[in-house]
Amino acid sequence: MAVYTEVSDVELSRFIASYGLGELQSYKGIAEGVENTNYLVQTAKGPFILTLYEKRVARDDLPFFLGLMEHLAGNGVSCPTPLHDNHGNALSELCGRAAAIVTFLQGVSVSRPSIDQCEAVGRALAQLHLAGNDFALRRSNALGPAGWQPLFDDFASRADEVAEGLGRTIAEELSALQAAWPQYLPQGVIHADLFPDNAFFLGGKLSGVIDFYFACNDAFAYDVAICLNAWCFEQDFSFNAAKGRALLAAYDAVRPFSAAERAAMPTLARGAAMRFLLTRAHDWLHHDRDALVSPHNPIDYVHRLRFHKTVRSIADYGLT
Repeated sequence: MAVYTEVSDVELSRFIASYGLGELQSYKGIAEGVENTNYLVQTAKGPFILTLYEKRVARDDLPFFLGLMEHLAGNGVSCPTPLHDNHGNALSELCGRAAAIVTFLQGVSVSRPSIDQCEAVGRALAQLHLAGNDFALRRSNALGPAGWQPLFDDFASRADEVAEGLGRTIAEELSALQAAWPQYLPQGVIHADLFPDNAFFLGGKLSGVIDFYFACNDAFAYDVAICLNAWCFEQDFSFNAAKGRALLAAYDAVRPFSAAERAAMPTLARGAAMRFLLTRAHDWLHHDRDALVSPHNPIDYVHRLRFHKTVRSIADYGLT
């Protein structure tokens, strides 16, 4: 279970008292956490999520993440909302870690999204982009194109330990992406990590979006490309055009794509596949065997990358 920091009942009771949540009734670690320690906390006033931010999350970024969730929730996006303590602070400290409590979001994530669920995510992503337009804080995308080569340099000499020829594949693709990467696309706040495990469904409907700890400012269409990679490929790595069509059309109905965004989608999808191939390969090679979670297989994104290299237009993803 991914609980990096253990919290005692005495410490937690004292902590939640500062939020006026009533008596602590129970708490348990949440296994799905990767970057941070998460607890489901049951109090007299209901369930909440406690997050303790571990070393991989920069403390200076936390006001952006927490402020963004509060801003989006205030503009109609269903997402966890940070609570403020008795002094008005959304960010506190517990067990030597920066910590926050957010509202509990009902629902479950899915492992094999349906066409309807892809449609719902496309619509929700467009609404999120519009809702974040007037968010005052900014955060650059540390895992955008400018960060890919330095990330690769950190494991290039070992890349073929993951798969034979992977180093050459990545090097060639990085060169091609650098030359073709689109500029001046519409930008704003993006989620940047909207995978199926970060969306909850309840009664067949999308109940909300979670995990904003990669959110940043970047091209809206790049965020859509991340979702194409995350939601529209099957277990055998084939692309499901019906899912792609549902996701793209639902997004386009809320926030219409510009001509430049449509033209750029194949390159953006290749770039999104490269981003997750790089981070997964890096984590695969630098994984601590005593770690509490297992790294994702980077080869999944090699297959996606191969498909995107065959795509010529957004129509190949289903949007005519």
